[in-house]
Amino acid sequence: MEDRVRQALISLLPRLRRFATNLTGDTDLGDDLVQHASERALSRVAQWRPGTRLDSWLFRIIYNAWADERRSIQSQNRTDLEAARNVIGDNGAAAEVRLAAQEVLGALANLPEEQRAVLSLVCVEGMAYRDVAEILNIPVGTVMSRVARGRLAIAEQLDEPEPRFNNTQDRVLKLRRSR
Repeated sequence: MEDRVRQALISLLPRLRRFATNLTGDTDLGDDLVQHASERALSRVAQWRPGTRLDSWLFRIIYNAWADERRSIQSQNRTDLEAARNVIGDNGAAAEVRLAAQEVLGALANLPEEQRAVLSLVCVEGMAYRDVAEILNIPVGTVMSRVARGRLAIAEQLDEPEPRFNNTQDRVLKLRRSR
């Protein structure tokens, strides 16, 4: 079983890294957090229950490790532009996408940690509210209100009208860009 978990962990690393980076607001801190959580998960693999979602278990470990770490260190909220730099293309459209991503990441980094964590899991990772509630050990209604407040706060920071959401893609963060 441990080998299966190791292989699954490797395939989940990009998602775990993205969540940790969004949570901490810093790529290096996010990488450290993923490493710490991976070590913790592998040393406690017997605590994972087969038949349950491994990704949810790992996201919870990351969130709990961050909660432990934030109590002991002061971290700066710096915007990580690495995700925006990974956009392919050199034309003006790619630059515009990078600029928009930079603005959204900056706004996300300015949110309270509770909203940042929920938005990262729901809007970036595409997880269901129920799964996020389980990972963060909070009620589904709390997840819903944090998503709503977070989306509105980002829209306000970007000086945008209220975000409009497509009901079929409610989990995807969409902010209208006015030109």
